[in-house]
Amino acid sequence: MSSSTELTAETASRFAAIALGHVRQPWPHKADHVFMSAADVAPHQQFHPIFFGSYDWHSCVHGYWTLATLLRLYPDMPQAPAIRALFDDAFTPAKVAVETAYLSRPGSRGFERPYGWGWLLMLQAELLRHDDDWFAHLRPLADGFVRRFQDYIPLATYPVRTGVHSSTAFAITLALEYAEDVEDHDLSSLLKAALRRWHLDDADCQAWEPSGEDFLSPALMEAEAMRHVLGADFPAWFDRFLPRAAERLPATLFTPATVSDRTDGKIAHLDGLNLSRAWCWRNIAAALPEGHPARPVARDAATRHLASALDHVAGDYMGEHWLASFALLALRP
Repeated sequence: MSSSTELTAETASRFAAIALGHVRQPWPHKADHVFMSAADVAPHQQFHPIFFGSYDWHSCVHGYWTLATLLRLYPDMPQAPAIRALFDDAFTPAKVAVETAYLSRPGSRGFERPYGWGWLLMLQAELLRHDDDWFAHLRPLADGFVRRFQDYIPLATYPVRTGVHSSTAFAITLALEYAEDVEDHDLSSLLKAALRRWHLDDADCQAWEPSGEDFLSPALMEAEAMRHVLGADFPAWFDRFLPRAAERLPATLFTPATVSDRTDGKIAHLDGLNLSRAWCWRNIAAALPEGHPARPVARDAATRHLASALDHVAGDYMGEHWLASFALLALRP
């Protein structure tokens, strides 16, 4: 793969081929499923007729997001007819009803919280940008996850500062894109108020990362989330949060992670860390004013992290079933 830091038609086509190859691959599968009775013992496709591929539910969701985003950006790509046919078959009222009903199970309160919640809303936001009826059909499931956020956020006294699926900053960042696109001001206000409550006073971040299974940077993901909240006030907050960024400190945030074994699903997370850091650094750089000393440093960090991971988006299924989505986050216009 090209090490270009811009999304090209060639790269988009390759990402689309990767995602098409796994969103309907049912095995192997890792379920987020609580067994409440013998009735819950069934193939996962019975509960998830749409999102049954890509090794796990959330990866399947953002595999569909990848395809939807690439279809919009490159509507004439070779894979476009296959993507449209897939979506027409997947996003039907009957299948969405089954996915939605799963949320009502007694054991499903914590299903995919909060990572899958954010990704489902991110997918719905992308479907809104298309002229097809996919958005309308998926709406009941999206509404179910909006209610999940509405119920959970008031109970969340503390954020979850982690580099894996439990990260509140990551999930809220995705959910905010949805809330702002559909003009759900109540959801947007709820999520932004939580981020302010949790993170507004954070300063001098020490960045004890990465952990060995991270695919998100707790520090940079917090900064990316606060960028959505603070607008013009973000640079001042960032200067307090990472006061030595212009000196490339803490050094770990500017150093791509080393991935020792890409056949190990958890160690392969570190390729995702490099891609998500690139995404965060690019957005942070764009939010800092011209002449800010950390702006060129952030841009350089984004480029180096992206270059370290782009060649590894495909190759082993442990990374291949999800990494293209994170590469697209970093590359999309």
